Amino acid sequence: MSLLFSPLTIRSTTFRNRLWVSPMCMYSAVDGVAQEWHHTHLAQFASGGAGLIVAEATAVVPEGRISPRDLGLWDDAQRDALAPIVRAIHDRGAAAGIQLAHAGRKASTWWPWADERGSVPAAAGGWTTTAPSAVAYEGFAAPVALDAAGIDRVVDGFAAATRRALEAGFDVIEVHGAHGYLLHQFLSPLSNLREDEYGGSLENRARLLLRVVDAVREAAGEGVPVFVRISATDHAEGGFTPEEAATVGGWATARGADLIDVSSGGLVAHQRISVSPGYQVPLAETVRQGGRIPVSAVGLITAAAQAEQVLADGAADAIFAGREWLRDPHFALRAAHELDDEVAWPPQYERAHWR
Repeated sequence: MSLLFSPLTIRSTTFRNRLWVSPMCMYSAVDGVAQEWHHTHLAQFASGGAGLIVAEATAVVPEGRISPRDLGLWDDAQRDALAPIVRAIHDRGAAAGIQLAHAGRKASTWWPWADERGSVPAAAGGWTTTAPSAVAYEGFAAPVALDAAGIDRVVDGFAAATRRALEAGFDVIEVHGAHGYLLHQFLSPLSNLREDEYGGSLENRARLLLRVVDAVREAAGEGVPVFVRISATDHAEGGFTPEEAATVGGWATARGADLIDVSSGGLVAHQRISVSPGYQVPLAETVRQGGRIPVSAVGLITAAAQAEQVLADGAADAIFAGREWLRDPHFALRAAHELDDEVAWPPQYERAHWR
């Protein structure tokens, strides 16, 4: 058996393989409620052999949405719309996860194919955004710095959304601490200029993330895997570093997180990223070795042999992919064939399963 298609058990969940679907925003929700698009989009990856499918960044409070078309999980109607999607994923043999998020100063923006760019004005359904400090992302409206009550509301929102996610049947909760969204904004000195207990030192900048991990773990109980996605570098001078990411990852796992999902970037418009196949894998390896913690790798991992080599090299414990799943929703079935590995095919597809 290949490493890529060996099972992985985390707490009470066993993933049938280590080739997973990254959360990818669809910008197709209505008032935070999942639509038929989400059902078809997510269930197809389970038919295609994925071990874990993580639903897109899902806002824990209304003002935490990236755009007005983002998923939410702050009320029961949103939970109820997600439940049949989870059942469809389970029926096809995969585990279901959800990424809980708050976009902070990058909220209230237009979806990618809208005619406009930047922040959505109030007259068009936008809202005032919040952040660790009143510093805008380039080209967006200025946010309001969160006070103590606002910070507590964020933590409570993650806990409440976790409970709803479990009621909907999700197996895995992922805390979104990457890509320039709120928890990442607190982590980075480029966006966090606070002078209280949430700013300054790395310990202070990580305080909100760790409070969220505590709240999510308490709400999830002991059996549910909790992941944390982080941007291991801001790709900008003076920003969050891989070494800091390893430290924070270690702190998060000590507080109850089970795996650090290592990505990068997204915090500032002036970032400079050199993109190539597997370009974020060294970051995952740094966090894994520096924090001595389980990690996943992501970022232009598009081929079976490439993914298998990442695991063989000890750079990561699992592989998240995005683009390749969009190109081929049966990526895992194809990858297993390329690695000469045997995996279960849906019986409806068996006629295509031949060597």
